[in-house]
Amino acid sequence: MEHLSPTPSAPSASSPAVYGGPAASVRSNVLEVSNLRKEYTTGRGKLVLFDGLSFTVATGEMLAIVGESGAGKSTLLHLLGALDTPSAGDVYCASIHLKSLSTRDAAAFRNREVGYVWQFHYLLPEFTAAENVAMPLLARGEGHKQAIQKAKDWLNEVELADRATHRAGELSGGEQQRVSLARALVTEPKVLLADEPTGDLDSRTAGVVFELIERLHKSHSLTSVIVTHNMTLAAGCDRVLRLQKGRMEEIEEFVSPVV
Repeated sequence: MEHLSPTPSAPSASSPAVYGGPAASVRSNVLEVSNLRKEYTTGRGKLVLFDGLSFTVATGEMLAIVGESGAGKSTLLHLLGALDTPSAGDVYCASIHLKSLSTRDAAAFRNREVGYVWQFHYLLPEFTAAENVAMPLLARGEGHKQAIQKAKDWLNEVELADRATHRAGELSGGEQQRVSLARALVTEPKVLLADEPTGDLDSRTAGVVFELIERLHKSHSLTSVIVTHNMTLAAGCDRVLRLQKGRMEEIEEFVSPVV
């Protein structure tokens, strides 16, 4: 069967997106990683960030990935969301073989299947909170009025309905990160990828933001992968993996530090 690449305005909300390349079977795991390798060429030769990584993330799971700075956690998250390509190995996300995607299909995949939250919010300062949240919908061709209404609905979900018309500079750090969370979820993705989502926040605000992520994870049946240095946050997830010296290990008896 021939697979057609989606245009920005297709497919309909009732039909799943179809992407180019070989089809993957329907899987009980939303994410499957097999023998993943990432290396870079430097002036001194090849730098292998990690090699032979294999793990799965089950539907509905909230997974934390911890590790020292420079271990490759953010790079791994980029590979899971088709923001980067591996040197070897395979990633299936939402039953799609990411390596098989063309540049255009990878962009469509990112817009429809995955929501991203970064340590820094990356809001556009000249636009309102509602306009920032609506950006992914507008990028795929949705009408302005409908996109803004969905954005306002999601701002209500993150308890910022009264800030919809405020620009980024008029919001606190915690509010800005909640807006970025609404922007990540406005497309109703299958997977939420969060890279140090509380890293720029004080401990109290970080707790509020993580509690919100937990609530939305459950209420919207998300599958979430959270990269974090915050071990208290990691302890609140269903499972914790540690990326260390290019290898992945599961922390089976994880104890949250006393704070």
